[in-house]
This record gives sequence, structure tokens and C-alpha cells, in this order.
Amino acid sequence: MKRRSQPVPEQNNSPTGSPTPGEPVFIAVGFLRRAHGVHGEMIMDVLTAYPERLRPGRKVFVGDEHEPVRLAAVRRHTPALLVRLEGCNTPEETARYRNKLVSVRVDELPPLPEGEYYHHQLIGLAVVTEAGETVGVLAEILETGANDVYLVRKTDGTELLLPAIEDVILAVDLEQKRVVVRLQEWV
Repeated sequence: MKRRSQPVPEQNNSPTGSPTPGEPVFIAVGFLRRAHGVHGEMIMDVLTAYPERLRPGRKVFVGDEHEPVRLAAVRRHTPALLVRLEGCNTPEETARYRNKLVSVRVDELPPLPEGEYYHHQLIGLAVVTEAGETVGVLAEILETGANDVYLVRKTDGTELLLPAIEDVILAVDLEQKRVVVRLQEWV
């Protein structure tokens, strides 16, 4: 189960948003920090596993208001990116975008290869054992470096941490809205 872009905590309440009710409308892909140089570029922290999809001409949405703006230029500045937004040609023009999230629409995300999921697709799914017993609900995904860890809110109100590895996470069924798991002896 590979890590993908994080959902922005705004839910879809309109018929023009993402296709599934309750799914977020926007996914954060970057965070604008400060101006870089004198030509309107900004340093952007990357919050997506696919920074190569951020190309000149791509429409993104900036800030809590999700202001639509196009990327005019994008280049690597390890570990971040240098981006220039259309209409920003000086450091002064970039100031209004400083310290803001950059998002894309969920309904514009490309499909992932089989067996890979965006985090927003997994959060809220029922977690059941291979015997069909309900464990709880997948509440959060923690990124640890080695593998993700699923935080499950159990039916008794306690929390359970499950490593997102093949021996533990047996299946993800988006249609049935559930994750099938094999609980280990330490649980």
C-alpha cells in the first residue's frame, strides 16, 4: 500500500465535486514557502509522490479559498521545487501566496496502478478480519518511512496500529468500503 497525496480537510458538498459523497474535493500537493530570486519564483515543499505531474500550464488551487492559478514554470530545487505562478513575475507579486497550500482537484487525479490507493480512498473504510469480524474504522494513515501504518479506531473506542504490509493488509475493497486484515499475535 503505497503513500499518495494527502487530502485537504474540505469535504465535497456540491454535485460538481468528486464523484463519491464524503470524499475530499481537493488534495494538497505542495506548500508555498517564500520567494526565490527576483523573477517571481517560489520555493514549494512537495507533498505528493508524483511531483512530475506538476508541469507548466497545470491548473492548481492555492490557499484556503482554493484560488485557481496556473503554473507558469516548474523546476527542481532539491528537496523542493521552484515554481512560478502565472501573473507572478516579481518577489512582491508572490508575497500573497506565501505559506499557502497548493492543491489539485480529486476528480482530476489520474488512476493509480492496481494495488495502490490515495489516502483519501482508504480513510473511513471498515476494517475487518479475514474471518469477517469487524475491527473498526481506518481513521488515519501514518507515514513512517519503512511502510505506512494504519491507525484503526476499534469498535470499543480504543486504537490499533497496523503496519501496511502484505502479511497484515490482505485486501482493500473500495466497492465494499472495507479493508481485510490478518491480526498478528501481538494485537
